[in-house]
Amino acid sequence: MDEFAEKLIHGRVHVSPKRLGNPGPSDSQKNQILLAANAAPDHGRMVPWRFIEISETSRKSLGEVFAQCLLERDQSASPIQLQEAREKALRGPLLLLAIANYVDDANEISKEEKLVSLGCAIQNILLSAYALGFGSGLSSGKALQSPRFRSLFHLTDHEDPICFITIGTVTQKKPGRVRPDLSVYHSVF
Repeated sequence: MDEFAEKLIHGRVHVSPKRLGNPGPSDSQKNQILLAANAAPDHGRMVPWRFIEISETSRKSLGEVFAQCLLERDQSASPIQLQEAREKALRGPLLLLAIANYVDDANEISKEEKLVSLGCAIQNILLSAYALGFGSGLSSGKALQSPRFRSLFHLTDHEDPICFITIGTVTQKKPGRVRPDLSVYHSVF
């Protein structure tokens, strides 16, 4: 394998959104990162996914939805827990929501294949961000399944929010991840 590709693939690690700060990608870097999603496998050329960038002005609304979703699940949530829920929306300079789109008028491509395509698009975004010197991390949570959350993003019945992608400069490093041995996930039939 090419040395650059190997360093790119094996060097990228998950970085918690708590440890991602400014500066974030410039507009041209952001476009480069998002265009990397186009290289994902896409049987039928359906583009079974999309990404919504959460602007700085929309972060407060997202944080409020996080807090309301927490209250729906736990009516005894403390003010501190509610504030922590709100603050999740403020982490990292670039925040994207990855959405799977299952619409298929011909009903030819499986839901699973569409999710694989989205996963590949996400990985391309993560690798592109890393190649530009940024850290990145994925996050999800129970709020993503809430009708309140779906309403905030105007999701259709054939769409599902899958995860957030946070991209920024790593503000605090942690030890590198120990990767599993090949024998853990490979066998021959």
